[in-house]
Amino acid sequence: MQIGTGDDVADFVLVHGGGHGGWCWDKLTPLLRAEGHRVYTPTLTGLGERKHLLTEATDLETHIEDVVGVLAYEDLRDVVLVGHSYGGMVITGVADRSRDRIGRMVFLDAAIPRNGEALVDTSPGIRKVAEAGLRTVNGVELVLWPDPQIVAIYGITEQMDRVWMEPKLTPHPWRSFVQKLHLDDEEAVRALPRAIVNCTSKLRHLSPEQRERALNADRVWEIDTGHDLMITDPYSVAKMLAEFVN
Repeated sequence: MQIGTGDDVADFVLVHGGGHGGWCWDKLTPLLRAEGHRVYTPTLTGLGERKHLLTEATDLETHIEDVVGVLAYEDLRDVVLVGHSYGGMVITGVADRSRDRIGRMVFLDAAIPRNGEALVDTSPGIRKVAEAGLRTVNGVELVLWPDPQIVAIYGITEQMDRVWMEPKLTPHPWRSFVQKLHLDDEEAVRALPRAIVNCTSKLRHLSPEQRERALNADRVWEIDTGHDLMITDPYSVAKMLAEFVN
């Protein structure tokens, strides 16, 4: 299935959200690579196959540095930096730290933070949901423990998808959700070309200020699907990403 014109080849760096890992892009990456794009899907420290690296110090800055390192060591330039959910916090910090390596930004049903904000400041209801399940293990406060309620929040309805993803989900360090994002040059970050893909269900629950933020981009799309849109509707996501780079 062709999703784009094939005219432009891009380097995509896809940054996952809370409790996930690089694995969550497995339905999307073949579609992008089939069009000739190069795709990188790093897993953030303390999550997925890197869960053994979790420490009390793991926070938002750790995750920003994870992706900054990928850009530097892969020597990537003019990158299309994509963030899902909490990944919106991460890619905003990455764009600030590695401005010269970023060509465009894409927020997939993601947090769209401003300087000095934490995830809990940008996402409605996240503090209540996360704190309700907070547990401390080996001195680390963890949230988003995998259970049916959390999977429901991700919007996964197909049984095959649930069976595939549930064993891969990991609890997430609470510290990264409450740490404030620091930007040295917020104006430069906001000047980067950006696209926003919103899920219809989220838009319904946003405040007027949050909704304005979610609709403020060079390109804005809406998909009526679950929060984990790269799993529930990868073809639509791939088509939108291809349109943004062509």
